[in-house]
Parts: sequence; structure tokens; C-alpha cells
Amino acid sequence: MGFRVFAAVTVAAAVFAAPALADGDAKKGAKVFRKCKACHVVDDEKNKVGPHLVGIIDRPIAQVEGFKYSDAMIEFGNDDKVWDVETLTLYLKKPKDLIKGTKMAFAGVKKDKDMENLIAYLQDPEAAKK
Repeated sequence: MGFRVFAAVTVAAAVFAAPALADGDAKKGAKVFRKCKACHVVDDEKNKVGPHLVGIIDRPIAQVEGFKYSDAMIEFGNDDKVWDVETLTLYLKKPKDLIKGTKMAFAGVKKDKDMENLIAYLQDPEAAKK
């Protein structure tokens, strides 16, 4: 009985979470990204204070060439982890809660709608230009 409840909750969470992220607006996400621009770029494979975010979705964690990651981020990226939508969302909500010792000095994205829009922008920055 317990497994069935767990499975039902897991399926329900996946069904209800996925459409919310799909509903993001890349144009609005570009505005949310303004908070990130001092340290990151999405349209050029050039590192700044933080690594570039070109192709961040499903990219291996802590693998951008030429960027010096914290030991905590490198450890977090072990076992071939990638920045899938779920992991990136958890990280961007409260970076220091997910990865203790990260160098990223950002408190996090508080509003769910802002997160949906930001993820949409990171998935397709060109869509913000249309």
C-alpha cells in the first residue's frame, strides 16, 4: 500500500510540475535574467564572474572550460549530474541551500512565475527576441 501512495504522489508531482515550467515566457524571463547579467551571459561562450550559460539546460554541472568552480560545485557535479530543469530550479530557488559552499552570491528567485519565465529564457534565449 505504501509504495502505491508513493508512486501516485510521484506521478502527480511530475504531471503538475512539468506544465508549469512549460508555461514560462522567455521575454519575461529575459527581464528576470537582468539580475544575473552582472555575472553570466546566455548568448556567448564567454565566462564572466560566473560561467556562461549557453546551453545550460541538460549541460553537465561544473564543466564549462576555463571556469574555476568551487570545490562544492565540483563535488555536486560528480556522477555525471546535469543541469536539468528540476535541478536548476532547485538551485536557483536558494543556491546556498542546495550547494553549501557555492561561490554564487545570489539569494535566489523567490516567485514561482519568475522562475518559470527564467527557465523558459535559459532554454531558448532567442525566443525573447521574437
